[in-house]
Amino acid sequence: MRESTSQADFWRRALVVLALLASAGVSGSDWESLNKDGIHDPRSPAIQQLQQPADALSKLTPDTAGNMVRWVQSLEKGEINPRANIRPDTKIRVYDSDVLLNLKGGMPIVRFPHRQHTLWLDCVNCHDQLFKAEAGATKFSMLKILEGEQCGVCHGAVSFPLTECFRCHSVARPGQAPRPSLPIAIPSGAVPPK
Repeated sequence: MRESTSQADFWRRALVVLALLASAGVSGSDWESLNKDGIHDPRSPAIQQLQQPADALSKLTPDTAGNMVRWVQSLEKGEINPRANIRPDTKIRVYDSDVLLNLKGGMPIVRFPHRQHTLWLDCVNCHDQLFKAEAGATKFSMLKILEGEQCGVCHGAVSFPLTECFRCHSVARPGQAPRPSLPIAIPSGAVPPK
């Protein structure tokens, strides 16, 4: 009985966090100006030297969630070209292998694409402080992720939000219907299909 109560508590907390994350989203036309974002000092003369978010982000591949940009697609299309390293002698490692996670759960399986992540980040950004490099050594927890640990360090902060479940849980299990790869905008008040 204790395990089912613990699971019920987990899902109750998870739903609250997801609801908060969903309500915190922005729409593409609502990017805050630097003068009003609460981060930059609007009195600083330097603010005039910075590019406004709407000017920069509206030119990138649009998204329906988070900061309204599909960053990986923008990278692949050449819309952005991040600097790979500061020092020319730094070796760049792009790991082109997918890892399947959540093999025993009820949700679709998580496909973790290393390539898309290592185009942005070096391996040491995640291994070994967030995730052990050895397969199966890290116990993933959706609660930890929702609390900003593990995958939640970036997802929900600088990457697409955790409300986009099927972007990670993207591989159907045997007998499951495949899920859409792009998020679907559900009108407010509508009940998603089961």
